[in-house]
Amino acid sequence: MMGGGRLCLGIDPGLARVGYGVVERQGSRLRALTYGCVETSPKLPFTQRLLHIYEALGEQLEHCAPDFMSVERLFFGRNITTAEFVWQARGVVMLLAARKGLPVLEPKPNQIKLAVCGTGGADKTQVQRMVQRLLGLDAIPSPDDAADALAAALAGLAYYDSAFRPEAERAAVSGGDLP
Repeated sequence: MMGGGRLCLGIDPGLARVGYGVVERQGSRLRALTYGCVETSPKLPFTQRLLHIYEALGEQLEHCAPDFMSVERLFFGRNITTAEFVWQARGVVMLLAARKGLPVLEPKPNQIKLAVCGTGGADKTQVQRMVQRLLGLDAIPSPDDAADALAAALAGLAYYDSAFRPEAERAAVSGGDLP
């Protein structure tokens, strides 16, 4: 832990851009330690894009040493091709967590909105503004993927205690529903 609190690395998975954000909780105080995006070029072969995600996020994990990760669970409507690529990129993220022995929470988008805004029906702008407010940032985090990753980290911190009770730990780590 960097500052003595609980650290969560939030991830907004994608292939072109993977948002990441590290949030520390000390008591009731929340603080963003770092955030940004890992970007991959569509000109690279698919496997090289996955490798770049793996290496860049691996560096983030080494640098911030989080206690756990919160990786947004994906929902896709009709674009199966896009979903396939994003799921594979998400698999790289999950592999990194497994290699580091990190517990993983997998909140659904509506659970993230509920944790950050108090309603599962919040729109993207509401979530971004609440991320800014909760973390005391001067501006809304940019790009959107980084703001979404910070929201995932905030949700992870909100759900951590109930998700990792001894009786719930196996279900939460293996992708079980959050409370």
